[in-house]
Amino acid sequence: MTESERPREKLLSRGPQALADGELLAILLRTGSRSMGVLELARHLLNLTDGSLTGLFDCDAGYLASLPGVGAPKAATLLAAFELGRRFMLEQGSPDGPVTGPHQIYALMLPRLKGIGHEECWVVLLDRKSRPGKISRLTVGGGRGTIIDIPAIIRMGLSHGAAGIVLVHNHPGGDPRPSSVDIRETAALRDACASCGIALLDHIIVADQHFYSFNEEKMF
Repeated sequence: MTESERPREKLLSRGPQALADGELLAILLRTGSRSMGVLELARHLLNLTDGSLTGLFDCDAGYLASLPGVGAPKAATLLAAFELGRRFMLEQGSPDGPVTGPHQIYALMLPRLKGIGHEECWVVLLDRKSRPGKISRLTVGGGRGTIIDIPAIIRMGLSHGAAGIVLVHNHPGGDPRPSSVDIRETAALRDACASCGIALLDHIIVADQHFYSFNEEKMF
């Protein structure tokens, strides 16, 4: 490669936006292997997840370290870069003022839920001015479901003096529409919250680029 074609030099002269995903990965990897140059290795990693950065992000350290040409040091570098990106998105997605609609909660929760291959149930507590406070993961399930722990949600809301609660969970399969179990448990949680003087403001189901809002769909 000429100097202008090398990923690092290209980034410094033209900015990171000018680089393809494989070129950015190559900068993190720094070197290739005996059988592959660094760009070829980077493209090979992307091919393992059909070109999906989300799929690569979801790989664990042991799997990445076991790949030929990667090893533990490069796996650690990749995972550190992915985590920095995730934390940046968490900062960017945090609303400065009151929550006025489901899109804000979706933006807040997407960095936590995007690309994971199992279901998780989260709770966002809001104060009397609808400002988000504590955000907590309650349960972790499998690929087809997780538990909505109603007593734990009520205890958390009461202990933090929450005026409102937004329940959030993900559907790894990509379809955000609620199941019959989701609908039934949401109704039970709404009634339990009301009996304790807390408002269940919404239940949002995240499916990567899509979401379903119970409030927006008038399911309450």
